Amino acid sequence: MFFESPQALLRTLVVGSLAYVALVFLLRVSGKRTLSKWNAFDFVVTVAFGSALANALLSAQTTLVQVVLAFGLLVGLQWVITFLSVRFGTVERWVKARPRLLLFRGQLQHEALRQERVTQSEIHAALRGQGVAALDGVEAVVLETDGSFSVIQQGSSAATAMADVAGYPPPASAPQAQRGG
Repeated sequence: MFFESPQALLRTLVVGSLAYVALVFLLRVSGKRTLSKWNAFDFVVTVAFGSALANALLSAQTTLVQVVLAFGLLVGLQWVITFLSVRFGTVERWVKARPRLLLFRGQLQHEALRQERVTQSEIHAALRGQGVAALDGVEAVVLETDGSFSVIQQGSSAATAMADVAGYPPPASAPQAQRGG
């Protein structure tokens, strides 16, 4: 139906506006980590926020109190999971993937690329984005937990920053990957 009643439109305006203000307030109070770069858990929470807001806007059966409670629950769960993941490595490993080494000292790590579903073209694009012209000048390319690529150029002492990266350093016995560039 195109138009139900003026009351339905007014409800959408009032409840939607109040739900939006409540969501912004709760996200602001919960801290910067709630809106940090996404991992799988953050994505689920963000989609749930959107679903709750849409429900508030479009469903006359859902009260504003229910929507604010849902927002509060999601923010609270996000805070608890973040709190626990900072203190317990097991929780962090459950919530976040490890960064993954995709290129090491100019050598593409083909098995890692395949497992992470990353193409050589995407690696080349990441390198170009950092102003790198050839694979030979790269110490490492890492797929970060949020899906972004980190490029570390040769000559950098990367051992400390690479400590939590899966596949670093690659096994010495692994066959050399085909050079590209």
